[in-house]
Amino acid sequence: MNRTEKAMVEKNLDLLFEFERYIVEHPSSAVQIPRDATVDLQVNGNQAFNRWSRRIGEMQAEKTGGPIVEVRISKLGPVRSRIQGLEIGQAA
Repeated sequence: MNRTEKAMVEKNLDLLFEFERYIVEHPSSAVQIPRDATVDLQVNGNQAFNRWSRRIGEMQAEKTGGPIVEVRISKLGPVRSRIQGLEIGQAA
């Protein structure tokens, strides 16, 4: 896997994680996605990623025979830690 492919995979995993969190917080959105669907994540303004994601989605849909559902992400909020309590100390 080359550097570009690795970057695309990492971006896709990050977006998929955020999408799953979104669905947990907005379960009514999940109703629009058939059980056998392949989710194609698209990011406004990132044509290279979008082409890559569509190609991967099409390959997956060909294997499963299900439809492709496009999820267009227009904006991401800042990444924040969810840690609410933390202690740092010298290890023994």
